[in-house]
Amino acid sequence: MDINLELYKCFYYVATTLSFSEASRQLFISQSAVSQGIKALEKKLGRELFFRSTKKVSLTPEGEILFQHVKPALEMLSQGEAQLLEEDRLQGQLRIGASDTICRYFLIDYLKRFHQDYPGVRIKVTNSTSMGCVELLENRQVDLIVSNLPNSRLTAHTKVQMVKEFRDIFVANPDFFPLEGKALEIKKLMEYPLLTLSSKSTTSEYLHQFFASHRQNLIPEVELNSNDLLIDLARIGLGIACVPDYMLASLRGQETALIEVSLKQQLPPRQLALVYHESLPLSQAAQKFFDYFSSKSTKTTSF
Repeated sequence: MDINLELYKCFYYVATTLSFSEASRQLFISQSAVSQGIKALEKKLGRELFFRSTKKVSLTPEGEILFQHVKPALEMLSQGEAQLLEEDRLQGQLRIGASDTICRYFLIDYLKRFHQDYPGVRIKVTNSTSMGCVELLENRQVDLIVSNLPNSRLTAHTKVQMVKEFRDIFVANPDFFPLEGKALEIKKLMEYPLLTLSSKSTTSEYLHQFFASHRQNLIPEVELNSNDLLIDLARIGLGIACVPDYMLASLRGQETALIEVSLKQQLPPRQLALVYHESLPLSQAAQKFFDYFSSKSTKTTSF
């Protein structure tokens, strides 16, 4: 006998609640639709399934028999649906390598979103310089990395997807270095104490190449492993710090007391990129994270 499953759902909810109005509320349909569904089912089966009165609803003996079969059948269907949905919930681990600065000022919002979307996935973030992150990737310690480009450590075995363009800027406390409104030549900038990242960073490599292209030998006053510390030292007037522009943008609204030092020869832009090993397929979790950036105007290349 061909009977629409929706009719049995109407029967199940009325039989469970013994109320046409409550059944309609749980089914998100009108009470009239529930009544019509029960009447249609009774007509097809040729049996009355409920005693109806103005005060209460109860099952007839025939209704009791039917309920004994409908109840486990619908509950098994519900359990099957729940199991399939559970399988769709992403599990496993997402392993990412990134520097402190990239993680704090760029990656953190994406990690927050991913954790909200896929709470069953464990997120492991390993901090290292962009150069060090390449080593983590080559040693299979992470699924993907977020790196500054250019990065001389990247090999022909890596795939790269650009996700953000940025510029390196010089910042200073105007109370110690009143340079606001002035545009400095690179040679003139060299007369001030410069604060940069350590020589083992892509930023240091990039800066030395830039200064060399202008016939200047960059000799920083201070070299550190943390952009945050560079900001702190610039804030107290120890020198002029070189940091990525997106970092300073995140600090606006705070009492940073820093200004950007204008240069006549502006540093060329760089990029942030997602990098993964082409010989290893991304895990399901890593692919889902990667997909967050697929809608952007990004470009994927091999090195």
